[in-house]
Amino acid sequence: MSDRDDFLNWVNTTLHDAEVAMLNGDLDPRRAVWTRKEPVSVFGALRNSVGQQQLEEAFVFLGQTFSNCTFWEFDLQVCDVIGDMAYTAGIERSSVLMNGAPTSPTLRVTQVYRREDGQWKVAHRHADTVTG
Repeated sequence: MSDRDDFLNWVNTTLHDAEVAMLNGDLDPRRAVWTRKEPVSVFGALRNSVGQQQLEEAFVFLGQTFSNCTFWEFDLQVCDVIGDMAYTAGIERSSVLMNGAPTSPTLRVTQVYRREDGQWKVAHRHADTVTG
């Protein structure tokens, strides 16, 4: 299996499951796929974070905000793997409760990954809401 195939398998299984778990209030799988090394950052649709402390605060906020995820998909547009770095860009869609109210956001998402000790970890996420 090529590095790219291995990476995409991880995106479609481990990363997918971590995102769904977070949208159901379970933060541990998401914490497990994010780096514990600096630098780390999120420029998110709801909240921005730079560094481990802000990242953890953002995860707690998201875990308290979202629940009851009934659908999540990532429509991958492009990706590449170069050594121990990779990126994805695509459209993320979900159906979830946000503060108890149903919502179905569509986000443009770009993520950067680092391979650390043989495991892929998210190091940066940028997401914004698709409008119109």
